[in-house]
Amino acid sequence: MPIVTPGSEGRDMRAELLPPELLPLFDDRFVRSCDLVEEYVRALAMAVVREAGLDGATRGPLAAGMDGAAERLVCAARGEAGAPAPREPEAIAAEQQAHDPAALPTYRIAEAAAAAWPAVLRGEVRGEEALFSPANAALWPDYFSNDNPLYAINNRVGAQGAAHALPAGPLRVLELGGGLGSASLALLDALEAAGRLGDLVEYRFTELAPPFLRRAQRTLGARRPGLPIAYARTDIDQPLAGQGIAPGSVDLAWAVNTVHVARDLGATLAELRAALRPGGVLVLGECLRPYPGAPVYPEFVFHLLEPFRAPRLDAALRPEPGFLTPEAWQASFLAAGFEPLPIYPDVVRIRAVYPAFFVGALGARRP
Repeated sequence: MPIVTPGSEGRDMRAELLPPELLPLFDDRFVRSCDLVEEYVRALAMAVVREAGLDGATRGPLAAGMDGAAERLVCAARGEAGAPAPREPEAIAAEQQAHDPAALPTYRIAEAAAAAWPAVLRGEVRGEEALFSPANAALWPDYFSNDNPLYAINNRVGAQGAAHALPAGPLRVLELGGGLGSASLALLDALEAAGRLGDLVEYRFTELAPPFLRRAQRTLGARRPGLPIAYARTDIDQPLAGQGIAPGSVDLAWAVNTVHVARDLGATLAELRAALRPGGVLVLGECLRPYPGAPVYPEFVFHLLEPFRAPRLDAALRPEPGFLTPEAWQASFLAAGFEPLPIYPDVVRIRAVYPAFFVGALGARRP
């Protein structure tokens, strides 16, 4: 995410491309951290490719279904055409430590993924078991935190996008895949800043993993006492009505980096449309693939997870696993009967100048 590129004629165009409320998030400190972590993940990917023998003419045996994962790793290791070779990972991490240690939780998760990849490729362990092992359990609260700027950007941009899209009147909010609650805190902050916190009638926090759900309940109860927050274990791959979410009962459905792992994206979007009242909105804070096939650095971690790398594909709407392009999201919204809203910020315009920009909020309204 360089500050200036040839496409911008050497000018820093952040003030022209970003809404004023987002400019403080994309300051020089954050941009430098983005540059460093992208270099770091590429260096790790190159090391995994060498260790797994993916850079030679012949490959060792791969576990069933891991061919695509191996190709993604090779793509991540190569980086953009003409990009210089990365430094050693330790040197990059040391620079990040000196520059902004708050971003180091992302490095620790990437390091854990790098350690897991060779065994996962060989079929010796499942990616889910490796990433969420007892040894790695303590890494996740620091990673999924608004104190980690490299992750918090998704929450903050998503929450601002939701605040811009809110319908008028009382608010019944459904959050999907809320994890440890950092996105919830970001949205509640945004509602308060917009003067809408008093409109909150119900906030239904849902999460599939019981340990995450329990921790989020403790966190939100301590940080936002007195709010009408309910908690439930919910699976986005199952009908929502059967999980206590009545049709037409929600004003805002939202999620951060969750819905892209739906096994059948069209079916999940149809469920969300049914849960919304007419005029209600869906807002997704998502990492966005800038162009088809373009790697995005968080994939190095999350491509270890089967739901991420093996959804049901659709040649027109979802041609590849993982993160979606802005165009694929909006086409999927239309196919599910939504009215797409403008992407926040205008990622399509921004990527023409900053090709590595991949954070956005996608909105859609139920007619």
